[in-house]
Amino acid sequence: MKRKNKRLSMISAAFLAICAAMALILAAFEDNIVFFYSPTEIINNELQANQRLRLGGLVEEGSVQRATGSPIITFNVTDLITTVPITFKGILPDLFREGQGIVAEGNFRGGKFFATEVLAKHDENYMPKEIAEALKKSGKWKGAENALPQTK
Repeated sequence: MKRKNKRLSMISAAFLAICAAMALILAAFEDNIVFFYSPTEIINNELQANQRLRLGGLVEEGSVQRATGSPIITFNVTDLITTVPITFKGILPDLFREGQGIVAEGNFRGGKFFATEVLAKHDENYMPKEIAEALKKSGKWKGAENALPQTK
């Protein structure tokens, strides 16, 4: 082989190796991507039953139900337009209570959200940006006019 052909074949092999590495990295990230939805978006979108997603909103007043002797807790999350029932098996965060913002991670099947993790806001000033935007979009957000949600 000529020197020029060797150089061209080496460059081609390096390019193919980089492309293969990028394809593997993207395939690994695809499994870990979790999309965020408000209750209205979850009801309006067609989602796969096993798709991992995050649902954010406010815990509806009077909706928290705990079965006696069971770790299963059911409650509703709302964006003040639509309400989605959530079933969670486990221990809720200490800051979890009715009327406050939460983010639940899990999947949506048969009109219910099955959460594997529930995150509650950590102080009275914090609300995830996505939840605040969904509540503002609904026209029912009662946050301070000049206050912007903090993100951490």
